[in-house]
Amino acid sequence: MKAASPLGLFERWLSLWVGLGMAVGVGLGLAAPGLFQAVAALEFAQVNLVVALFIWVMIYPMMIQIDFASVRSVGQRPRGLILTLVINWLVKPFTMAALAVFFFEHVFAPWVDPQSASEYIAGMILLGVAPCTAMVFVWSQLTRGNAAYTLVQVSVNDIVMVFAFAPIAAFLLGVTDVTVPWETLLLATVLYVVLPLLAGALTRWLWLRSGGPARLARGVAALKPWSVAGLVATVVLLFGLQAPTLVSKPLVIAMIAVPLVLQSYGIFALAYAAAWRLKLPHDIAAPACMIGTSNFFELAVAVAISLFGLNSGAALATVVGVLVEVPVMLSLVAFANRTRHWFPPATDTA
Repeated sequence: MKAASPLGLFERWLSLWVGLGMAVGVGLGLAAPGLFQAVAALEFAQVNLVVALFIWVMIYPMMIQIDFASVRSVGQRPRGLILTLVINWLVKPFTMAALAVFFFEHVFAPWVDPQSASEYIAGMILLGVAPCTAMVFVWSQLTRGNAAYTLVQVSVNDIVMVFAFAPIAAFLLGVTDVTVPWETLLLATVLYVVLPLLAGALTRWLWLRSGGPARLARGVAALKPWSVAGLVATVVLLFGLQAPTLVSKPLVIAMIAVPLVLQSYGIFALAYAAAWRLKLPHDIAAPACMIGTSNFFELAVAVAISLFGLNSGAALATVVGVLVEVPVMLSLVAFANRTRHWFPPATDTA
């Protein structure tokens, strides 16, 4: 008998909701720019508090599903963690920089002035040096990933990011005085990982104590649609903030999208092949590859604005990263689910 899909109505039609969110965000951004300017002003340490709230809503329901008892066994299977770290910090930043330079200093050079090209390259480099954090929990859930292992992968990745982001960004940007807003990085980690994790653990404990596994299952099912709602709301806000630029520069957006798309599919192919070679279970392999493929776009946007300005080419490139990432990642989720049989089955569940 074919196993029932764990995805509900909202998750099965995620690509539709995200597409509508992009369209609505651009429409609202053009119709009511003052509203989005007011939302953009609601920030602390260059982290937009409204975006943080939406992301919190997105990942909190998934945090409830994490069984911390299974986290203890993660250290017995370190290969998934090693794969994540190698792809994120020894491969991805450098391939992204190489693709950005190749396209904007050579292929697209006749159509882009050198100053703009430099800013687009900088924005793409910032995306490449900021591996995904919050969105990984969405991709992990959609591929039936091991929630406990995904949590450890993200946590270790965040710790490395604190120490590696600035040096690698400085090296690839070709300067020695890149100012990275450390408050932004640390606050984003707290808002996007630590707080929803603590809230999820407390909720899980209360539900198990009051009604056992049945109560937990009912609560998780009721909250699942909020994950999609949080994702779509984030998309609406980001596209509303950049709506005028997105509409006025379609050719530039298309050019920025080319290396970003090639980078995403190339990194996933490399990581997926390595996971297959390592014989990782699919519930570990899929999230590991998703972490390396997707980006911590919230951080990349914040740093791009801090270094180059809200209306800079670097800021535009990071927002185009969001435009490209969601449909690309959904296609990779579908591919990963169709190729589940290539990998050993899960040895345990979270």
